[in-house]
Parts: sequence; C-alpha cells; structure tokens
Amino acid sequence: MEAAQKILDKFSTPDIVFVHELKCGKTSGALIVHHDLSNATAARAVIYALEHCAEKLEKLEDFCRYALLEYDVIVTTDIADCTNKLLSGDMLLCIEGEDRYVIIDARMYTTRGITEPPTETVMRGPREGFIEDLKTNLSLLERRLKTPDFAVEHMEIGRRSNTSVALCYISSIADQKVIKNVKKRLSKIDIDGITDSHYLVHYIEEKPLSLFNQVGISEKPDIVAAKLLEGRVAIIVDGTPMVVTVPFVLVEEFQSGEDYYQRSAYGTFIRLLRYAGLILALLLPGLYVALQNFHYALIPVRFMVTLMTAIKGLPLSPLAEMVFVILLFEIIREASVRMPRAVGMAMSIVGALVLGETAVNAGIISSPAVMVTALSSIALFTVPSMIGPMSVLRIAFTVIGGLCGLFGLILAVLFTLHYVCSLNAYDAPYLAPFAPLVYSDFKDAIERGPISAMKKRPRSIPNSNPTRQA
Repeated sequence: MEAAQKILDKFSTPDIVFVHELKCGKTSGALIVHHDLSNATAARAVIYALEHCAEKLEKLEDFCRYALLEYDVIVTTDIADCTNKLLSGDMLLCIEGEDRYVIIDARMYTTRGITEPPTETVMRGPREGFIEDLKTNLSLLERRLKTPDFAVEHMEIGRRSNTSVALCYISSIADQKVIKNVKKRLSKIDIDGITDSHYLVHYIEEKPLSLFNQVGISEKPDIVAAKLLEGRVAIIVDGTPMVVTVPFVLVEEFQSGEDYYQRSAYGTFIRLLRYAGLILALLLPGLYVALQNFHYALIPVRFMVTLMTAIKGLPLSPLAEMVFVILLFEIIREASVRMPRAVGMAMSIVGALVLGETAVNAGIISSPAVMVTALSSIALFTVPSMIGPMSVLRIAFTVIGGLCGLFGLILAVLFTLHYVCSLNAYDAPYLAPFAPLVYSDFKDAIERGPISAMKKRPRSIPNSNPTRQA
C-alpha cells in the first residue's frame, strides 16, 4: 500500500523491516516491524488484536481505541519521525486511505542486568548502578524521587544516530536559568551521532579545552538523585550508564556516596586523606627534584647521606630520572588497564617489581626516585576521577621543579590556583566554597558534617529553594 511504501523508500535496504498486510473487514492496513529491534511477541499480539476487532475498526481512531488500548501509541503524519521511531524499535500501523501513521511502543533491547558499577564500588550503601537502557535508568531515579516535581524532558541528538537524551531535574528546586542554559546548549548540537554521554560534555562545558573536569559523571542512581535534590540538572543518554550532572564544583571530586553512609567523624577523616593524597601526588615528585637540584641545605643530614649513596654514579640527572620513572609507572598503569582483567593485575605487579628492581640494580635509576614515584602514584588513586588531569599536572610540576626550583614550583601552584578560581560554569564558582568563601557550605566540603546539620542546600549551586529540611 502507498502509505507503507513511503516508509520503505526511506531505507537503503528495505528488507530489514517486515510489512504485514492486514485485512480488517472493509478496512485494509499494514503493520511495519523492524526485525532486530521490535518485540516479536508484541507484534504478534497487535496483529491478533487487529484481526479480531474487524467489525469495530473503520477509522484510525478506532484502531487506537479498541485494538491498541494496551499500548502507548502516537498518531503522526511526519514520515521522518516515523522512520526514526521504527529504527528505535517501535512498530508503525498504516491504514488505507489515511496519511497518518500510528507509532506503537514495542521496543526490545538486549541489556545487561543492574549491577554495582565497577568505578564506584562501596562497602556500605546502595549497590545499584545505571545500565545502557534509558528507560531503566529513568525508573531508577523515579523510584528514589517520588515527587510530581521530578521533570523529564526528552530530545533526540544526532543526525544519523537520533540518540534519545533525557534532561532531568526537580522543577521546584533547580534554577530555571541553569535549565534554560543546558537546553540551549544541547539544542545547538549538530553532529552525526552520539554514542556516549561524554560526546555531550564538550558542548555543555564552559571551557572545553580546560584540563579540569567541569561536569559531574556518575554511574550510581543514589548519587545522581542526591545531586538533583541539591538543584543540579542530570543528562541521561540512551546507550551509556554514565550520567552527566551540572553545575559542577571541584569539591565534588573529593566527595563519595559512601561518605554519607558512615559516621561523620570517619567521613571527615577520609576526606582529609583525599585532600592530603592529592597534594602529595601532585607536589612530591617536583619537590624531590627541586630539593635535589637547588636546595640541598633544606634536606636533613641523615637523609642527605642516604640520598647521596643512592644516586652515586647514576647516568641521569635528577629531573630526567624522575620523569623517566613517572612515565614508566604511567605506561605500566595504562597497560594493566588495557590488558584482560585476568592478566592486568599480575602484569602491573610483576612489571612494577621487576622493572623497578632491575633498573635500580642496573644503576639507571635510584631507589628513592622509585619510592617517591610509587608513593605519588598510590596517592593519586585516592581521587580516581582526577587521575587524568592530575597525571598531566604532576609531570608539569616535576619539570618546573627541576628547572626552576622551589620558587618556580610555588609560582606554578599559584598560577594553577588562579586559573581554577577563574572557572565558573552555570553561575557555580568552581572552587567554591573556598573561593569565594561560602561558610555555610563548609559542612560538606572538607568536613562531612552530620546530615541533621545540613538544613540548607549548598549556596555554591544555584537553586530556587534553599531550604532542605525544617
């Protein structure tokens, strides 16, 4: 029939869809089904319902009222929209003499089960994680936010992929300016396809070329729900478990969902360890090289004797030695991540031990350099989400410390802090609550204060309802 042929003409290979012609009394029709994406059971049920309601089916509205009552249906005349829906797994019903189509929701995707995400494991707290199905991810959030204020706005991004994207927020809490800004940036995206939420990150960040993360990314529904309750906006992309949240501030990198499921004193202690670990990871190699090159007088005498014994006869300068060891550790880490899981851990341990010990025994590098780099690398993993940016900064600080000494290292740190202070996306200062000072937000910055004391939402994040609890 003509209506079905218009749809088939849109496909380069029309045989990927199946057209089932129907004869319902005096009315003729056709059901178009995608072989791989549509639910075959639902297709058979729809065909059975249509053929057994023949005496009642005369108009298109009758089909929706009697035969398709159990399904979500949309009536449209847009052929492009029908094609996109068909490629998403929906079925199309065409009626002879009608230029309208009925889109029947019958999608069927093979998805993995809900499991604990590998990037955010916890000892206490919920273990559910997002998966690659948009509807399932939305249901995980809706189950935690049982409020009519929970808003979901759907859109499709990508000229060829037509990827479903959901913009989620709590209308009575989120700032309307932030919502409009996010929607404006998403609507301007014109790209062939979106295969992961990270594709959107560069379009919604204030400074896409910056080294620092400017959006939050999480795989856990409890974390995203908590951020929505603080006034943030979440972006869920079909086909990926990574959910993006904005606005984002630096202090979120040091927060973990498990912090709120433990005693506040221990949560505060763990956060202090994260801050100390990040400072140690960034500055320890550069400080070691700067002291060895320019500031021998600052090194304690006993450590100086041990150090001189260890570095005696080395062919490399302190800077070249440290950069070599850091790059060696980075290569081992990257190789262990890319290797199969059964081999990766063994390779990282054996590689670090064998290469490190062999290089020390061969007189290429010193044992203090290996120890400093190992301590710095371990400390870097206290904040896993910042491993990428901090690895680059660590090498930069090491080179500056080796070339310019302690004063150059201090200037580099001050320049980095000045740059971080300048970041401001969606009216949320990146370094808040430290710059500018927001004293009320300190209860959840370095300190993990008791939940009962957090009566107000963070002032660092724009929101329209500052009161969290009475």
